Parts: sequence; C-alpha cells; structure tokens
Amino acid sequence: MSLTLQNVSRVVEGETWIDKVNMTLEPGSFNVLLGRTLSGKTTLMRLMAGLDRPSTGSILMNGVDVTGLPVRERNISMVYQQFINYPNLTVYENIASPLRLAKMDETEVDQRVRETATMLRIDPFLDRLPLQLSGGQQQRTAMARALVKDSQIILFDEPLVNLDYKLREELRQELRALFKARNCIAIYATTEPNEALALGGNTAVLHEGQLLQMGPTAQVYHQPKDIITAEMFSEPPINLVPGRVSDEEVTFDDTVHFRLNSDLRGLTPGLYKFGVRASHIGLVPHSDDDLELPVKVDLAEISGSETFLHVHNSNFDLVLHLSGVHEYQVDQDIKVYFPTHKLYAFDSEGKMVHSPARMREQ
Repeated sequence: MSLTLQNVSRVVEGETWIDKVNMTLEPGSFNVLLGRTLSGKTTLMRLMAGLDRPSTGSILMNGVDVTGLPVRERNISMVYQQFINYPNLTVYENIASPLRLAKMDETEVDQRVRETATMLRIDPFLDRLPLQLSGGQQQRTAMARALVKDSQIILFDEPLVNLDYKLREELRQELRALFKARNCIAIYATTEPNEALALGGNTAVLHEGQLLQMGPTAQVYHQPKDIITAEMFSEPPINLVPGRVSDEEVTFDDTVHFRLNSDLRGLTPGLYKFGVRASHIGLVPHSDDDLELPVKVDLAEISGSETFLHVHNSNFDLVLHLSGVHEYQVDQDIKVYFPTHKLYAFDSEGKMVHSPARMREQ
C-alpha cells in the first residue's frame, strides 16, 4: 500500500498551513517528518489520516483517490505525543478497543492483544489501568493500540517528546525494529535532527508548510539543498560565515584568509555563505588544512557529558559541539580550529552549491 500526496495544500482562514506538497511513501518504508514547531508536520499527518481534508490537491492510497474518504474508512492508526489511553479501561481493553470496534472474533482479539503486548513488553501489565503505569508504559500501551490493527499506515506525532532521555532512546530503537518485519508505512514527526538521524529511513524536511527536501535520511543530512534545510538538520544549527572566493583563496570578514584547497577549487569567484557543523570545529587541529581562528568566549553551556561552546570574533559567531566538560570564562581569548575541508557553500539565494567531498561520498 503506497501513499501519494499530489499538490496538497491546506488553507485555514486565509492562512496557508500546507503549501503544494508532493510526496510518495512506499510500502514498508519508515519516514520521518522533520521540522520546527508550526512547520506543518501535524497538519500534514492529519491530512494523511483523513482527519482533515486538503483545500487543494489529492491523496492516493495504492493509486486510489481517498481525498474525501473519512478517517473511519481508512486503515490508519495514529499515536500522539500525549499518552492517550482510555483511563477506565485496563491495558488489555485499551489495546483490544480498535479490534472490538471492527467486530473481530474474540479468539483473534485475544491472540493479537497478547502478541502485541509481548512485542512491546507490557504483557505483565495487561490487567492494570493506564494511570498505574509509568510514562513509558503508558506510551507503549498507546503504541500497542495503534499496532494491533495491522494498519496499512501508522502515524507517530512526536510520540516520545514527553518521555525522559533514556526511555526515548529505548523506544526509538524498538520502533525501528518493529517496522522491519511489517509492510506498512510508518510516518514519524519530530523537531529533533538527532532523532531523525537515529531513526534512519527517509526524511522529509518541512518549513512553514513547504516540503524543502525529501530522501534517504543520511543523504538529506549530508547534502542539504539549501541553507534552511542545513540549519534544520543540525543540532545546534549549522554555523554560517559570509566569505568571498577569489582565484586563489577564501576571505572571511576581510581579515581571515586561507588558500583554496582542492575540494573548494570548483567554486567560481564571488560571495558565498560557508557552513560548518558545530561538531566539526575543534579546540585542537585535526588536519593540515584546519584554519586557526582567534575568538572570544560568550558561553560554555555544559549539558551532561557535552559542552556547547559559543564564541565570536569581530564579525561572526560560532558554536562548537564538544565531547566532555569544558569550562571557560566569558570573554576569555581562545583559539578554535575550523576544518576547511568540511565546508558547505551556499549561494546568494541560499542554495547549496558545494558540499564536502567526504560528505558527497556518504
């Protein structure tokens, strides 16, 4: 069962929420919708589910137009970020509820409920009420109710956002494993680039209701088509530095110069914005073409075993994503090392015109 959106738009009270989206999702595929809050992820999923109808365009399932088909007539399940369960029903009855609505034989109901509960490791809790469970167990119950139907399409609207880090990691791994053996289409919405990378599959990047880019997750990450996609698919956002390319060198802010390496020689002379990911800038050089930059510290933001180091020079700011705990004083003078072989280049319209050779090989 494939799912195709043809020129789909959604306009609400004169405001465009989804703007001419075209995409096709193949059977057995795992697909991530990546975008900031209000980018259109939930709206797009509601259109896919049949909860809302597009203002223009068509939605096809296996080539059949289902644009006007109500949600109850589509074989679709949806899991939300809130733990949506029936509080007065046991875990067993919560999972069984969609099967009972479908008037399934009781023997098959029991078999499916127990198999799905075992798969999601909540089988010891079938006689409990949802509020007697932990947050992770409650979300597993909601996921089991979505999975038990054998739906052709399963939508996950930021389902792990309210869980702690450890639970999120655990459930994320389980989700990918669950869908390897299924031939349904899984669609997972998230605001977090790292979650998209961890889930793999395909990623569609949404921004202000528009589909910017879609493809295999690693490909979209390594070769973003434009600045917005590059910023959204980096955490923290990719660093951007204005520069000028001449016949022999690159100049940043008229004071920082470095010779064009073999990877950058394809760029024609002119003005660009150069991008480098925060994790690629270091405190020590790692390559012969690393550019040494004197900077001042703005903030050393320590998060667990990582440090986000915010620095600046006279004309631009940078963020470094460092492993380990690094403590610095505000306005402290330090040197950082900028890998010129890992630079992206974007033209005046924000289109990516150069990606690092190593990234193109990914």
